[in-house]
Amino acid sequence: MRTFAPWKKWLMLNRAFYNYMQDLEGFKSFLSSPKKGVIIPHAKPDGDALGSCLAWYHFLLKKGHEVKVISPTDYPAFLKWMKGQDEVLVYEDGGEAEAEKLVQEAEVVYCLDFNDLKRINGLGELVEKCTAKKVMVDHHQEPTDFADFTFSDTSYAATCEMIYELIVELDGRELVDQDMAEELYAGIMTDTGGFKHSNTTKKTHTITADLIDLKADTAKIGKYIYDANSLDRLRFLGFALSQRLQVLPEYRTAFFAITAEDLKKFNEQTGDTEGFVNYALSMREIVFAAMIIQRKDGIKMSFRSKGTFDASVFAKANFNGGGHKNAAGGISDLEDIEGTVEKFTNLLPAYKEELLNAN
Repeated sequence: MRTFAPWKKWLMLNRAFYNYMQDLEGFKSFLSSPKKGVIIPHAKPDGDALGSCLAWYHFLLKKGHEVKVISPTDYPAFLKWMKGQDEVLVYEDGGEAEAEKLVQEAEVVYCLDFNDLKRINGLGELVEKCTAKKVMVDHHQEPTDFADFTFSDTSYAATCEMIYELIVELDGRELVDQDMAEELYAGIMTDTGGFKHSNTTKKTHTITADLIDLKADTAKIGKYIYDANSLDRLRFLGFALSQRLQVLPEYRTAFFAITAEDLKKFNEQTGDTEGFVNYALSMREIVFAAMIIQRKDGIKMSFRSKGTFDASVFAKANFNGGGHKNAAGGISDLEDIEGTVEKFTNLLPAYKEELLNAN
């Protein structure tokens, strides 16, 4: 591991802070007059992605800006209570032509909860080529350099935390109404696993306390997100646990391998498999879990870990992925799920010492 003398570390941290402040002051100046823009989350948006986009959307509308949220793909039904979600344009659901027009006409493109244009599928090329200013607000590791204004900080548990603080920095706290507070709270709650993941910090609780002061109804949010299962999803979960969960105790690892036939059998809807991987990780001695899913556009991977084992390093090294230390994703370079499972299990011996010593 590369180490730095204390003064070099201080210089690096202060240079990052200086760059952040430069971007913040420039961004404040840029937003001082109304702008036409679009707001984009990553593909298959989760609570943090959609919540941050919609809260930022409402804030900008209140400030006199003309904005539209464009999602690369559809999102789970359990997020469709959020105010403004019915106005979201879904790019891959017949919205390609309108999205192209909006991006071309935009003065600014807000990229929330992702740090690489590859994360927004076909929209990425449109955004890369457009002349609009680009703004990144994100908390994932290793951001790419595509934005004119970059707010990237892995110390935050959720992009919703960053959006709230950005709104406050822009003197907009009084504009945060109950709907916005609930969207931001939902994003923080989901990205921290209900405040149980290791990314939950004092800052997380301070911000969520402020959102509760702003009338976020925590019981309602929990009900909408966690008590919204369909019968198909519950049966799918039971099937996955009984028929598709494999445990490798010698590597403290467990994983699901879900086929295209499985998805069809249980009438899988967007978001139905979200959270499955956490059941594998919930076993007492397991420190690493994976979800391997065969989809039309490839074999997708989700990784979760406990403690010191870095899921993002594993994902980046082996499955063209990345994310957070304890939550990451990737995609297989193989076309069949059997080969991907074999590749995954064959990789584990090289990580055995790390897995056995993870704490």
